[in-house]
Amino acid sequence: MIPKFDIYKEKWAVKSDDVIKPGLAAIEEALALVGSPEKNLQIVHLAGTNGKGSTLTFIESILKEHGLRVGKFMSPCILDVHDQIQVANRPISAEEMDRVFQQMQLAGLSGKLTDFELLTAAAFLHFVNSNVDVAIIEAGMGGLLDSTNVVTPIVSIIPSIALEHTTYLGNTIESIAHHKAGIIKQHQPVIIGDLPLEAKAVIYEKARMKQATVLELGHQFNVEHTKHGECYTNDENGLRIANLLRKMKGPHQANNMALAITAFFEVATALDVPISIQGIQNGINKAKILGRFEEIMPYIILDGAHNPASAEKLVATIRQEFPEEMITFVMGILADKDVKKVLNQLEQVSDCFYFVDFYNPRAMSAKDMVELSSASQTEVLSDYVQFLQTQSENNCRTVVSGSLYLLTEVRNRLIGNS
Repeated sequence: MIPKFDIYKEKWAVKSDDVIKPGLAAIEEALALVGSPEKNLQIVHLAGTNGKGSTLTFIESILKEHGLRVGKFMSPCILDVHDQIQVANRPISAEEMDRVFQQMQLAGLSGKLTDFELLTAAAFLHFVNSNVDVAIIEAGMGGLLDSTNVVTPIVSIIPSIALEHTTYLGNTIESIAHHKAGIIKQHQPVIIGDLPLEAKAVIYEKARMKQATVLELGHQFNVEHTKHGECYTNDENGLRIANLLRKMKGPHQANNMALAITAFFEVATALDVPISIQGIQNGINKAKILGRFEEIMPYIILDGAHNPASAEKLVATIRQEFPEEMITFVMGILADKDVKKVLNQLEQVSDCFYFVDFYNPRAMSAKDMVELSSASQTEVLSDYVQFLQTQSENNCRTVVSGSLYLLTEVRNRLIGNS
């Protein structure tokens, strides 16, 4: 379910399935019919459990500071389908979406793809139409069989690996890592974050098979805290970049920042872009992302912690940013997530949870979430808009979390009621 995507499918009579069908055969055939746009792009490819969106945002901001025109493809959406495909920080317009749908209709793509595959094709076409210098592509699910994995990138990035989408990717860290490692391409470097040992073993073996260099956080590059911000060091190129002042909160964002800077060096080398230390510092400082510890109104924070690993990072961020404050959670989450473990993590910093129903066929009911919670104060909340407005007015720190789909709904309703 991709909000507003059906508008274009119906307008241009382009059919696609609202299902998940892992595999590359269909998307490869479809892209060939529209001229193989993915082969005409300079690409950074990301896969991983958490950190993809933040790392992407840091990279985009650094590239922009170096004068490059950047396209990005992300999932899921924050508001609707338009913000999943952006160029120069601007969501694809209705007119631009019409153009790519016309291209896809004339090429005969109707009925050949799933929704996400069709959106992937639309993204590649839009980036070519827009003459981007670099396209940053985020895998939708897994990596190996994800529709974005038709690209040969300048560099691949895997920020983190944890259990997720076990129905499709397997129920062990090794099987998840096998899918993430699928984005590693022949002779192209891969940058990895702080991964579990069993995941690293899979990544390094795949890289060996592909003759791809592995650049690992804590080995070839690192980040450390100083009195004047953070300092990035890279043993490969001998660079040391101090005074890094990021606005994206949370200790985990330091790692994502380091991954992004390392990826930028690979892009700059490949495209012969002069490296500006000031440009890197400015890019880090200006980077921001919706739904990642984002204060949407006074005292109201949105954060899409939807699995145990991201919930753990949210807890660390809350402890760092609001160590003395009482925290209230408003939660809604998809039923196929490890809801109990997510709640167990968040209950470390709060004993007050309000659960809400939101529009998504995969959403767990608020009543069922109450049953899974161990908090002493739990309640099903029917009107979260009024509740959040009152919490803000009363200076009560409240975190809305669980699903990015919920965050989209909350954002739309709060903006509509502001």
